[in-house]
Amino acid sequence: MALYSEKVMDHFRNPRNVGVLEDANGVGEVGNAVCGDIMKIYLKIENDVIEDVKFQTFGCGSAIASSSMACELIKGKPLDDALALTNKAVTGALDGLPAHKLHCSVLAEEAIKAAVKDYYDKNGIEYDPAQFPDCDNCSHCGEFNIDID
Repeated sequence: MALYSEKVMDHFRNPRNVGVLEDANGVGEVGNAVCGDIMKIYLKIENDVIEDVKFQTFGCGSAIASSSMACELIKGKPLDDALALTNKAVTGALDGLPAHKLHCSVLAEEAIKAAVKDYYDKNGIEYDPAQFPDCDNCSHCGEFNIDID
């Protein structure tokens, strides 16, 4: 049995939505100090729908595949769908990840939520802070203040 599914390998070798959105109105960046993965998600939101999404990921194949799949799962969807996306949904859409790589799907979920929070903050939209990761104070995000641009 292969360590990685065909979907993981496809999204690693042929990632979708790679790059920077210059006109992004929501940007989220998270990192994991233990493994060194860093994800940055760019959202272009119009009428509470994610019209476009791009990502930059510095990390392993699982991190790249997780970023790519997460972007595919939220593109064209309402913000509520993006906020409801879980790392389990990302992992499931990839047909699984090895246990020691599950943190990559968590980073993808957190990066999307951070980008939505950034959009809310920039536009003065009220939200429940409990919906979002506190990356400035968590054990694996707060240690990074790295800009991957």
